[in-house]
Amino acid sequence: MTDGLADAGSAGRAADPSIIVEVSGTPPPEAVTDRATLRRAIAASALGNATEWFDYGIYAYGVTYISAALFPGDVDEAVLFALATFAISFLVRPLGGLFWGPLGDRLGRKSVLAFTILLMSGATLCVGLIPDYASIGFWAPTLLILLRMVQGFSTGGEYGGAATFMAEYAPDDRRGFYGSFLEFGTLAGFSFGAFLMLAFSLLLGDAAMHEWGWRIPFLIAAPMGLIGMYLRSRMEDTPIFREERHGGGRTGTPRLSTLVRRHWRPMLVVAGLVVALNVVNYTLLSYMPTYLQRRIGLSPDQALIVPIIGMLFMMLFLPFAGSLSDRIGRRALWAFSLTGLLLAVVPLYMLMATGLAGAIVGFVLLGLLYVPQLATISATFPALFPTPVRFAGFAIAYNISTSLFGGTAPAMGSALITMTGNELMPAFYMMAACVIGLVTLRFMPETAGRSLRYDPFSDEQRV
Repeated sequence: MTDGLADAGSAGRAADPSIIVEVSGTPPPEAVTDRATLRRAIAASALGNATEWFDYGIYAYGVTYISAALFPGDVDEAVLFALATFAISFLVRPLGGLFWGPLGDRLGRKSVLAFTILLMSGATLCVGLIPDYASIGFWAPTLLILLRMVQGFSTGGEYGGAATFMAEYAPDDRRGFYGSFLEFGTLAGFSFGAFLMLAFSLLLGDAAMHEWGWRIPFLIAAPMGLIGMYLRSRMEDTPIFREERHGGGRTGTPRLSTLVRRHWRPMLVVAGLVVALNVVNYTLLSYMPTYLQRRIGLSPDQALIVPIIGMLFMMLFLPFAGSLSDRIGRRALWAFSLTGLLLAVVPLYMLMATGLAGAIVGFVLLGLLYVPQLATISATFPALFPTPVRFAGFAIAYNISTSLFGGTAPAMGSALITMTGNELMPAFYMMAACVIGLVTLRFMPETAGRSLRYDPFSDEQRV
């Protein structure tokens, strides 16, 4: 393959050999990972990711309680404010990617990940301690916004770092299978958050939940963060990162302008695919309880039961989808998922509008169509970048796209329904995102089974 990126990469090696380092086909002994170490790496990555998404889960599934406690106005206005606050945290994520990504490429993956999980869980704990609006007025939503910004900043490094950490520990021929457990942690965190909200709602009743019960799940984030930090701090950094240092790579990373100039193609591919990935993700997982309750008319408990059942089915199929991607490739699974969602999302939304049973079946089918994308994130995106810029390139591209299209999806879905009166607008929004994903997929090279030392955009072997 001969293109501008390959030429720029060749020039970059001549001008700055520390950015992209040629390696031999046989890694040094320290690059070999035993099964016990691999299992610990998977656990450390997945638990941290679960802690991150536990926060998003309890916020999304407790939004009616949070909005009533911390925001002024009637019910609809308060919910809209709470959803907008959910989106605000995503606007900070690119700043987190710009800060944590280069730091992770310079100092190592595990150091950054140990800190981001503490920052994330600490901010989540503090959300549960905010006095309500009746007590401190506008300081209540102000404090919530500030804490959501802290969470967004930490998440800017958490997800890209965890995916990179997982990808660099996994063997080349099973990266899809092992990488799927990172997303297993995502759904486990979401499900645990939803389950806690449902359990406390059934146990305490609606009045107690509005008064103080919604706070309890936020307090549980603290011990989860400490456990995740402990697991990560006991791990060595990834084999391929240590190999790159062993091969003479420098301890710095290129400036943003250099990163974009030399690696613009993988950054654009990641950004385009993330539009589809996260519009579907946050519409399906974060906005759905609010949609089912406010737009379809399900009870608060029913609106929580639907995604819990759906996510349990998704968790069962994640490892199978990841393993399948190792055999037939990532591109095939992404094409199937995006096309299936494009064709089925409107009929399945109409099915969900028929009642509780229809909502469960529709959500499960939507979730299973989304699984091929979700299962292969950490196997697909990190493999598009060379090691010295992998964390930064992935984190920056992923978080910019997520902040613009992913975190805003719940608020966008609600606003589109309000503007048009059409309850299917979130489905149409998902369809538009899937079209963008299908167009972008044409430019994504296949990376299944290939070493992370291989640059798919230049057909050369690199660290």
